[in-house]
Amino acid sequence: MIRRKKKINLVKDFLEKGRSVSIKDREEALNYLVAFIAMIRPNLPELEKANKKFAEAIRFMHQHPSVLNNLRVAIMAQLINSNLVPMLTESGITVSRGAGRELYARLKHKFLPAAQDPNDFLYLLNRIFFKHNDYEWVEQIGRGKWVHFFEQIGLSFSGNEPAIIKQSVLSLQILSARVTHLGWENEISQHIPQQWQPPNYPFAVQQHLVYQIKEMVLRHNKHPEAVRELVKELMAVLEQCAGLVQQIRNETADKGTSLSQTFILFQIEQKLNRMYLLLDIADADEKINLSRFANLFITVVRNENRKNSIREFLSQTTNYLAYQIAEHKGKKGNKYITASPFEYFQMIWSAMWGGLIVCFVAVFKNLLTLLHLAPFWSGFVYSVNYSLGFVAIEETKSTLATKQPAFTASAVASSLDARKSDEPPNLYNLAVTVSKVSRSQIASFIGNLIIVFPGTWLLAWLYDWVFGHSLVQGEEAVQLLQDQHPWQSLSLLYACNTGFFLFLSGIIAGYVQNKINYGRIGKRLTEHPILRLSLSQNRLQRISDYVNRNGGSLAGNISLGFFLGFAGIAGKIFGIPFDIRHITISAANISLGAYGVGWDHINYRYLANVFMGVLGIGFLNFLVSFSLAFFVAVRSRGIRLKDYPGFVRILWKYFYKYPLDFVRPRNRLKRTEL
Repeated sequence: MIRRKKKINLVKDFLEKGRSVSIKDREEALNYLVAFIAMIRPNLPELEKANKKFAEAIRFMHQHPSVLNNLRVAIMAQLINSNLVPMLTESGITVSRGAGRELYARLKHKFLPAAQDPNDFLYLLNRIFFKHNDYEWVEQIGRGKWVHFFEQIGLSFSGNEPAIIKQSVLSLQILSARVTHLGWENEISQHIPQQWQPPNYPFAVQQHLVYQIKEMVLRHNKHPEAVRELVKELMAVLEQCAGLVQQIRNETADKGTSLSQTFILFQIEQKLNRMYLLLDIADADEKINLSRFANLFITVVRNENRKNSIREFLSQTTNYLAYQIAEHKGKKGNKYITASPFEYFQMIWSAMWGGLIVCFVAVFKNLLTLLHLAPFWSGFVYSVNYSLGFVAIEETKSTLATKQPAFTASAVASSLDARKSDEPPNLYNLAVTVSKVSRSQIASFIGNLIIVFPGTWLLAWLYDWVFGHSLVQGEEAVQLLQDQHPWQSLSLLYACNTGFFLFLSGIIAGYVQNKINYGRIGKRLTEHPILRLSLSQNRLQRISDYVNRNGGSLAGNISLGFFLGFAGIAGKIFGIPFDIRHITISAANISLGAYGVGWDHINYRYLANVFMGVLGIGFLNFLVSFSLAFFVAVRSRGIRLKDYPGFVRILWKYFYKYPLDFVRPRNRLKRTEL
């Protein structure tokens, strides 16, 4: 029987033998660091133990000063004898000219990783943090504890390490040139206020200052005080650059944004953050912002573990574009949240008008089935019918219950957005907001349904009175009832499909509105050479204003109409169980089916089950649409729900104390503390 040789930990081996790490032996120093990290690294199922193992390693360091000294020497051996420029200028920073090229590069390197130079510091880092999930426990330990760790080691960069200073200055120069280049892109320079135009353009001024620092440090070896004064001046200019980036982002709420602009701003922000750290090193004052250094360390470890992750890249670069889409939806969502009894009954009244329009949509849809068109054209005319109905609801300012969740979810997520306030979100007020959303949704359902059931019945009776026969009758009428049954059909599954389409149409509405704002479509319409000749200035201005206000809503309503119109046709074409169930349309179909069957032939228990199926359809329409929209809104804002573990408890206590607040408003809402 072959016995495995017990693996020796190099840290403990050096301690037992009284050996010291040599700063000239980089390989030995690297092995020492690998062994030390192995003492901290938790097993895959035990990531929560990372903090415990890290604390044990810190205590071990303090108990044995020689370990602390060896660790300091091992780290400096890697920094002094390695090429730091790729890490400082590329790791954790997007360097491709476009999102497409970066995506292609990551996809290519997933199959065949890029070759690395052994002298590159990133090569050494990959040797130390070689497991694909190392970034998880590194992040779990947290920045504060890593700062304390680097403080204990005594990490500093003074003039005694000229190699590090020179590489930092070179990296600073590279990043500065890239920031300037990005700053001159049209998507950025066209949005800069007049006071920052050349020669005061901060993105250009910072490059000139970096060049002066490079000349002082690398060529003239000027006194550190002169360098530090220049560094302070450069810091102020970089703050101006960061301020301009934020200003452009703030304006996108009204002006919109594009994926290209988002990508460029994202790159500039990354490079500016790295330049702050490099300036800390370049001034050689033996003081370094360890908080920034810890951020760099955590970022680089994550990037090296996830450098070929397509999901990571898409998440980083598209979140802000998604944020703008969610913001447009969030603003509209506020009109769907009622606070007072007056607003509550106003919502019911608005939903009643929406229900009336749905009655006609449902009747016309069933009339269109009599045309017996080819599948594509059937789907097309159904889609146009739905689209016209949804547009009519929008134009008359009435309400369709299922359109609310995609917008109210963004409004709820907005109240958790820490970027909008320096104060942490008030979770009690958030619970109140959730109760308002709940009762507003119930009000719109009530308004829709109390009109749809009798209204569609009345239209069916009028059709019978005029033409002498029911619109649907016999097996067709029975099938309309059967299609809404909760367990004798796939209605609840199809309701989830509808929820997804409601969410997707909301995304389309936000995206189109964002493009209209960013592309200044309204202004371009008023300046269109042909339209200016064929239309009066007042009419053209009204068209422009209408497009600016309602372009996104039109796109969302039309897309939803086509999603719903073609869903059933797609299921038939591909021979799969795929269709939609929409609460108000299903309610209208129940009225048509019940009228066609006749009250004398209806099993009332069966009808009650079908009615319960409609309520289930409405619940799933809401749940799926709201959940997806809320997930996107939360992710796009960088909100982590696990940071608010107490919210569910607060929400439950509020519900337990004021359950009726989730159904209807009180005349006087007393917000007592829970």
